[in-house]
Amino acid sequence: MASLTGSTSPTAQKGRTTSEDDHHVSPSDIAVGVIIGRTSEFFDFFVFAIASVIVFPARIFPFLDPLTGTLWSFVLVALAFVARPLGTVLFTMLDRRHGRVTKLTVALFLLGTSTVAMGLVPSYETAGWWAIAMLALLRIGQGLALGGTWDGLAPLLAITASKDSRGFYAMVPQLGAVVGLAVAAVLFAYLVMTLSAADFLDWGWRYPFFVAFAINVVALFARLRIVDTPEFKELFETNELTPTSLRATLSQDGRTVLLGVFVPLASFAMFHMVTVFPLSWIFLYTDEAPGTFLLIEAAGAAVGVLAMLFSGWLSDRIGREKILVWGAWAIGAFALTAPLLLNGGETGVVIYMMVGFIVLGFNFAQSSGTIASLFDRRNRYTASAMVSALSWMFGAGFAPLAALLLSTWFGLFAAGLYLLSGAVCTLISLALARQIALQPKGQD
Repeated sequence: MASLTGSTSPTAQKGRTTSEDDHHVSPSDIAVGVIIGRTSEFFDFFVFAIASVIVFPARIFPFLDPLTGTLWSFVLVALAFVARPLGTVLFTMLDRRHGRVTKLTVALFLLGTSTVAMGLVPSYETAGWWAIAMLALLRIGQGLALGGTWDGLAPLLAITASKDSRGFYAMVPQLGAVVGLAVAAVLFAYLVMTLSAADFLDWGWRYPFFVAFAINVVALFARLRIVDTPEFKELFETNELTPTSLRATLSQDGRTVLLGVFVPLASFAMFHMVTVFPLSWIFLYTDEAPGTFLLIEAAGAAVGVLAMLFSGWLSDRIGREKILVWGAWAIGAFALTAPLLLNGGETGVVIYMMVGFIVLGFNFAQSSGTIASLFDRRNRYTASAMVSALSWMFGAGFAPLAALLLSTWFGLFAAGLYLLSGAVCTLISLALARQIALQPKGQD
């Protein structure tokens, strides 16, 4: 297992020197493709997540009370995260047989068509249970597709960056997630605040799903333009960022894969605790307008970007491991008290969101680079993809559902305890990862 500080193998170092000298591929070139790809993926996911709170309980589950309808909508949210690891397995097989370009094309086409088709799903009054079945099937399609959008650019970015800027470039992929969230939140806020409630629920909510398809097309061509070049193909091969079989990966690095799932757990859980969960609480239990909250959420995302930039800069000076440990402790502290602010009126909500995004950005910034750095070059590509898929499933997939259930049954403090459990898991896994990293390693 590689060190958490992000050290690379001699082969990777050699590959970086050769590529930079001969082909002039810079980390900035890779960063462009990473940000575009992540933005499109997270825009698709957050369009669905926002709709699961302010649209689907009324259109897809009108026969249930608002709380129960929202909970069942969150079950649909979780479906994609459950399907994502399976998508990783299927698309890794496609990658090994037909190449990265084919895999990305199929995955992004599936992601885009699944998302735009969601905007065409009829209401329960029109189609009955078929409406629920169609939405569930399309949500699974989103999850399978996201499992196939892993292109290796994120670990490649961390590997090719110079040693004194590796933490900053490891942060870059995570920017796309926050940007995708902000764009989705602003678009829904505009529609909610300019349309009547009847028009929004009738047809206005569909537009973000249609916009997602256009964004995916742009992302597809932007990423193919990068990965389908001789320079990048050589970089992937030189740095051993090519798919290996799942059986070989698990037999050689299964323990590290299992451990790696829990390293970014706190930040992935935190992501939904400052996005989807508070939106559901505000919508169900307060008089705050959803459009206003979505604008607050977008402003929080902007603050989160600043925190991520600072985290990337700081990690190059004190090390990634300290950032992760400090970030997990900060998430734990936030979990103990901050959720109570959601009942504190608009001022409390603003404080919750701004502090939450600062804490999230600080920790989330390094989660992508951490996953890649856990593995040696032999299985880095496939193992990183599997760890990412499983971490999102356990960390974020069930977070809105669990947090809303716990807070409804026991109060907002219980939702904080749920988040605290994620922080504890991250701290324990980091301690174990440190011990494994110190053990003597055999030959690759």
